[in-house]
Amino acid sequence: MIKNYFQSSLKWFGNPVNRIGFSATYRPGKETIFKALDEGINFFFCFGIDTQMIKVLKGLSKTQREQIIIATGAYNYKYFSQDIIKTFYKRCKQLNVDYIDLFMFLGVLNEKELKPNVIESLIKLKEDGKIRSTGISTHNRILAGKLAADGLFDILMVRYNAAHRGAEKDIFPYVKKQNTGIIAYTATCWRRLLKKPKKWQQKRIPIAGDCYRFVLSNENVDICLMAPRNIKEFNENLGQIRKGKLSDEDFAFMLQFGDYVYEQKHWFM
Repeated sequence: MIKNYFQSSLKWFGNPVNRIGFSATYRPGKETIFKALDEGINFFFCFGIDTQMIKVLKGLSKTQREQIIIATGAYNYKYFSQDIIKTFYKRCKQLNVDYIDLFMFLGVLNEKELKPNVIESLIKLKEDGKIRSTGISTHNRILAGKLAADGLFDILMVRYNAAHRGAEKDIFPYVKKQNTGIIAYTATCWRRLLKKPKKWQQKRIPIAGDCYRFVLSNENVDICLMAPRNIKEFNENLGQIRKGKLSDEDFAFMLQFGDYVYEQKHWFM
């Protein structure tokens, strides 16, 4: 599915996809989202509460809308979940669109939460041409690997970074069977990869660009989400990403640092 380091070809979308996707979770400002559009980012993920991104995407012309990929979904909370169909139409109204490229069931903890009505609703939306692809997000790697092998969903959004590399064993070996798309998030491990761990002896600490480049080095990852806090971070990250693949030395360093962070915080992983 990977065309090259910078672009991925996902059959559901037609146009090549920039492998760096954009999330406005940390409210980076509308100017940062416009900058992302100007720089050729064409994959945008948003929750219903991401008002900054929603306002920007809602204001796009029809031509601009057709050049980007919008991903969103209904959320699975601890004690209840949002209705798939109702949430889809709510997002369409919020974004002023008549279709959504990728609609997901977000925050799946286990297979029991993938109830028949959830799966049937996503399939119906796709069959009716309301969405182009289906997906889920989950931290459950075993479940994600099973779903990748089964091909039940088109795309899986999963955790992957230098400290969280379990997807290499539990998920990635199964994606090619059904050409399941992979979106990776938490590239900086919730910024833990950007901080000096206790008793770390080396002076070097990764920067965010190193983290994104590490994720993009894995050919199984179609899209890596970036969630900058401001336009300065966005520009710095994109500048680093455009350097391309990490050198062998830098890649080995990220593995070493990731292992150290994991050992320090493995209880959280």
